[in-house]
Amino acid sequence: MYVERLALIIASCCILSYLLAMKYSAKRFKTWPLRKLVLFVSGIVIGLQAVAGPIAMHAHHSFVYHMIGHLLLGMLGPLLLILSQPVTLLLRALSQSGARSVSRVFRSRYARFLIHPITAAVLNIGGLWLLYTTHLFHLMHESALVSMLVHLHVFAAGYLFTLAMLYTDPVPYRKSYLYRVIVFVFALAGHGILSKYLYANPPMGIAPADARQGAMLMYYGGDLIDLTIIVILCWQWYQAAAPKTSLSAAKAAE
Repeated sequence: MYVERLALIIASCCILSYLLAMKYSAKRFKTWPLRKLVLFVSGIVIGLQAVAGPIAMHAHHSFVYHMIGHLLLGMLGPLLLILSQPVTLLLRALSQSGARSVSRVFRSRYARFLIHPITAAVLNIGGLWLLYTTHLFHLMHESALVSMLVHLHVFAAGYLFTLAMLYTDPVPYRKSYLYRVIVFVFALAGHGILSKYLYANPPMGIAPADARQGAMLMYYGGDLIDLTIIVILCWQWYQAAAPKTSLSAAKAAE
């Protein structure tokens, strides 16, 4: 219950902060799109399901519900939050000196290391391999502290990975689209192989039938969310590569 209350408080503070940032941003810039607020709130609410509510409650006894929580907290929630561009909004809402301070943090070596596509992929997919192929999965159901830390890592790693693939917020030292696509393919393979491994090798204390259903959900559900990221990444690549100006039909005929 302590973890659930803490998660609800953090989620409420995040939504309130986003609303305040929208208010201050509107004083100097044009109104922040309402659809981005909807994306942000949806991402928070969806991610919250993994630690508070019916899905979190059933996840203690069902691997299928645990996997639903993983998909919501580590994949779909971060994707919606990334699309709401919270860092861009923060930079608009802060004063000039405050925005410079945030920019310095993003340009730091530590931030560059974390947002690097390979680092983010290792933290994201590597963390899942560590969770499901060691005693960590058992421990997270025995200790509230371990459970909270695991959920925090799953969300943070999912957020970093999605940000490193899509760059929806200002990110210095960006890697090329081809570079990100190659990293994404390897990450996709790592996620898919792990789901097949779990299908044949259930985690400690999980019944084989429950593990197989959860593994299938991880495989197909993960692919569906990854497909969304691929479509957005390809659209960004297409827009970046498309000519900035197009010839009119009359000029083209000359």
